[in-house]
Amino acid sequence: MFRSTTMKLLPLVCLCVVTRSGITFADENGGVVVKEDSDAVLPCSLSTKENIETKLFDWKKDDHKEVFMYDGGDYYAHGLSGQDKQFEGRVSHFNDELKNGNASIKIRKTKVADSGNYTCFFPRLQPSQMFHIELVVGAASKPSVTILDQSKDWSLLQCEVYGASPRPKVEWRDSSGNILHAKEAQVTERGGSYDIILQTTVTKTDHYSCVVTQDQIKHHTEAEIYVHINGAASEPHVTNLHQTKDQALLQCLVRGASPRPKVEWRDSSGNILHAKEAQVTERGGSYDIILQTTVTKTDHYSCVVTQDQIKHHTEAETYVHINGEIFS
Repeated sequence: MFRSTTMKLLPLVCLCVVTRSGITFADENGGVVVKEDSDAVLPCSLSTKENIETKLFDWKKDDHKEVFMYDGGDYYAHGLSGQDKQFEGRVSHFNDELKNGNASIKIRKTKVADSGNYTCFFPRLQPSQMFHIELVVGAASKPSVTILDQSKDWSLLQCEVYGASPRPKVEWRDSSGNILHAKEAQVTERGGSYDIILQTTVTKTDHYSCVVTQDQIKHHTEAEIYVHINGAASEPHVTNLHQTKDQALLQCLVRGASPRPKVEWRDSSGNILHAKEAQVTERGGSYDIILQTTVTKTDHYSCVVTQDQIKHHTEAETYVHINGEIFS
């Protein structure tokens, strides 16, 4: 036979199951979730609001650890003995609420080890009643970030999170919030606490963040690191390959640049000149680039090389005289 009821102080619908031993109430939606070192209130109230000042109720953790017992005015550390050492001096009840059937308790300065399943049992009621609730105590750990290894083209970043509970989600993100591809996380679990190491390789200068999220305890934290990819900046070399009385063919050669640069020919007014399609050769992330243009006016011409990622700008200039002597 099944019927439903509602427990005071527990704003969740509970199932009430009649068994040989009495009535058991099960919380359908989880339990109490707190951060480590905070206080947790575990709710337990009779739906009848019957006065329990002269009654007996017993709180246990994981079916065997004695958390708190009240018996007609006596309780642990006040006339009763047998409390588990884990909870000594940290558990209290709401004495003024006993007359309203409220057997809730407060656990002070919670620890991760306090996480578990708790029962509140009224063995002398007819029928006996037992309430169940789960306590989750979370430990929030700030990540530590380091550069493990670096070359001119990339950096290997590592994020370490220690003693986090419940298990967090750990991600590397760039300054735009994009999630970065990372190696499979190294995860170690000890007594419900997690140590996590997550590595990623980046190839651009940017601010990178290791983001740690624990939705269960509504906790979010992150640590940031700035990475400068040195790259290679090569000075361009310019040549007048061929000239007639009407025009000159200019060539700009850039070797071993990383990351790939933007290469342009410009006149003395800064106008970008039309050029042939660049000849590009890539070797291990370094680029050789040849860019040619044909000019028809006497002027100073510059080959401009720009690498925005490493904030590098350089150029080389040549002077071309059309219909006369050529100076270079």
